Amino acid sequence: MAELDTSGGGKHKGGKIRSKKSSTRVDLTAMVDLAFLLITFFMYTTTLSKPKAMNLVMPNNEDQRAQLPIAASRSMTILLGSHHKLEWYMGEAGKTAPTVDNFGAKNIRKAILDNKQKVADSHSGDEKLMEVVLKPSDKSTYEDLVAILDEMKIADIHIYAIVKISQLEVDDLKKNGLQ
Repeated sequence: MAELDTSGGGKHKGGKIRSKKSSTRVDLTAMVDLAFLLITFFMYTTTLSKPKAMNLVMPNNEDQRAQLPIAASRSMTILLGSHHKLEWYMGEAGKTAPTVDNFGAKNIRKAILDNKQKVADSHSGDEKLMEVVLKPSDKSTYEDLVAILDEMKIADIHIYAIVKISQLEVDDLKKNGLQ
């Protein structure tokens, strides 16, 4: 570790006796070993986590011919408002009164599952699947959009789309204090 150099000083001509000067040298090998052991320890004990991401297919906005009509009898529209609140309605805008709701298992998830079951009971074949249209407003947050996408995954909704909100729906959000 530490080493003392005892050479130096000694008898010289002239007869003067000089004191020995000792120099110190610190060996850092053990400290470097310890540093590498700590680095490898933290590398092995750190959990490497994959980022959690959801695959989302976005359509080409330039191709207007690719828009498909949605059957009003099996469509649910969810409007994302401010203050972590939302509105939803079945069918077309303006024809059905929207319901103001919150996020969570007892609120929007229950509504999605109930409406999914009603559509499955009243339709047959490929038309048993409910289509959900998600419309975030200017006042909604990214966190709310991710939360509603998670609800789509939890409720096992296969057909959903994120589209622009119409002025009629923005006015409805303002009327209910969500814009």
